[in-house]
Amino acid sequence: MIKLIITDLDGTFLNSQGDYDRTLFTQVYDLMAKQNVQFVACTGKQCERVEELFADYLDKIWIVGDSATTIKHKGEFIYRSFIENQLGQRIIKTLEQASQEHVIIACTAKGAVIKSNLPTHLKQKVRGSYATIIEVDDFKTVADDFIKITVYDEKEQCPQTRKHLRPYDNDVYIVVSEAAWIDITEHNVHKGNTIKKLQQILNITYQETMAFGDGLNDIELLEQANYSFAMRNAFDETKAVAKFITGSNNESAVMTTIQLMLALQ
Repeated sequence: MIKLIITDLDGTFLNSQGDYDRTLFTQVYDLMAKQNVQFVACTGKQCERVEELFADYLDKIWIVGDSATTIKHKGEFIYRSFIENQLGQRIIKTLEQASQEHVIIACTAKGAVIKSNLPTHLKQKVRGSYATIIEVDDFKTVADDFIKITVYDEKEQCPQTRKHLRPYDNDVYIVVSEAAWIDITEHNVHKGNTIKKLQQILNITYQETMAFGDGLNDIELLEQANYSFAMRNAFDETKAVAKFITGSNNESAVMTTIQLMLALQ
C-alpha cells in the first residue's frame, strides 16, 4: 500500500519550461487525498519557490527543499540543517578561487545570497529556483550560517570544479547533480537521509513509499523508496538504482504513473 509519494521537481515533475499540467495535478491530488497518500516535493529549489509553484496546495503538501536541508509543511519548518558560517566562508573562498565564471548561491535562512554584479540573465536563472534573493557585493558580509551553498555553471564545468572541493569531503555533503550544478550541504544531509526523517515523522515505511527522480542527487532518494522510478530522461546512474523507468518529464509521466499505481490499490 502506497502512503507516501515523493518527487524531484526539475527534470522530473516539472517540464522543460519549469511548469506542470495543473489541471492534471488537481485530478491526481484528489486521487491521492481519497487514499490518504501524502505528497512531497523534494528539490534543490528554495521552499518559498516551491510554495509559489504549488500555491493552491500550501496546506496540503510537504516540501523537502533547499537540497533536502529543510522540511516544511503548512508554512512551518519542521526540520532545518546548517553549515557553520566560518566553514561556509572557507568553501565560498575556495569556489571563488577555482573560477570567476560560475555563479555561487549561498543560501541562509533569510534568502539566497548572490553577488550583485551578476549579469541579468544569470540573476533570472537563479530566480527560477529561489523566490527570496539577497544581493551583496562580497560574501564576507554574510554573518549567518548557511543552509546550503550551490554552484551554477552555464559552461557545465562543475565536475572540474568539484575537484577543488575535495578538502571538504569530511566536513560537508557535496554532490554534482549534473554538469551545471553542485550542491553543498551539512555533512550527511541529502535527499535520502532527510526523507528518512520525514518517514519517521509520518510513521510511513520504505515499503509504503514511492519516489521519482532524474538527477545524480536523486540516487539516495530512490534508494529510500520501495517503488522507485527514474525518468526516461534520467542519468544512467540514476536509472541503475531505480526499480522502474517511467516516461519523461515533458510527458507528465510522474502524474500519469501515480494515477496508474494508485488505481491498483
